[in-house]
Amino acid sequence: MQPLVVLGNVNVDLILGPVAPWPQVGIEIFVPHDELRVGGSAGNTALAWAGLGVPFRLCASRGNDSFGDFLVEAFPAGSVSWTRTDAKTTLTIGVTHPDGERTFLTTRGHLPLYGPDEALAALREVPLAGGWLLLSGAFQTEALMPGYGRLVDYAHRVGARVAIDPGWPPAGWTEPVRAFAQSLLAVSDCALLSEVEATSLTGCPSPLTAAEVIARTMRDGAIAVVKCGPNGAVAAGKICGTWSVPAPQVEVVDTIGAGDVFNAGFLAAIARDEPIETCLADAVALASRAISTSPRSYAPVAEPPPIRAAAAGR
Repeated sequence: MQPLVVLGNVNVDLILGPVAPWPQVGIEIFVPHDELRVGGSAGNTALAWAGLGVPFRLCASRGNDSFGDFLVEAFPAGSVSWTRTDAKTTLTIGVTHPDGERTFLTTRGHLPLYGPDEALAALREVPLAGGWLLLSGAFQTEALMPGYGRLVDYAHRVGARVAIDPGWPPAGWTEPVRAFAQSLLAVSDCALLSEVEATSLTGCPSPLTAAEVIARTMRDGAIAVVKCGPNGAVAAGKICGTWSVPAPQVEVVDTIGAGDVFNAGFLAAIARDEPIETCLADAVALASRAISTSPRSYAPVAEPPPIRAAAAGR
């Protein structure tokens, strides 16, 4: 199996809920569920790989407090490369709602301080040649954003391929943000975007059309994947054509990090040299399993969703 490395945002998540309606100002309410766990896009992907028993390396930063210790202890020894920052650990409070939606409240904490020099030093310590580097949560690691080109160059120089999931920009898709995202995707080997990210970035109403547009701007042999939630996922590439995989109907328990879990399933399959259609099916099945279980489970489902070739431009 090819090496898998994820670099990006890892923070602490405190999940509370469900809450409906939103509480009135000045009052206290009780919720039936709480869970303190590793969060952040890179953290969620690493947790899924660990749950699957897939070998991986995680390059990230942490705060200088007990929450930072909590993050490091969540992963086996030797599987992480951390930078300790002089700040409190970033904390996200995720409030779930009965309809499956959620609201996030996040402190700035340590995440904006993780820089390219520290990230490059971490990458040099992990096996990457011939494997995949996932750069995750770019818009949550502000200091790292200007150095993304250096990270991509290093990965390609050692013979690795690069997958990018930048996440949602807090300021929205302004022209500078759009230009930054497009410059990253142009040098990547795999784009992993949510439906709203892909359609917002391209201006295309259809996720498959958005995937086709993105794929045309990427490196030869690259693939653009769009995650469509309950509608499964689509993909497009200059070589592989276009594909669509539906999602099974499941009872949703917790959708937080579903896209990151999808990333884990997709890259784990592609690192085994599986065909793109199998990678998509594995990823959808894994994400569906994760969002429908509590405590969250990454055990493989018996029957992955069926695969069908998608009509171009749909």
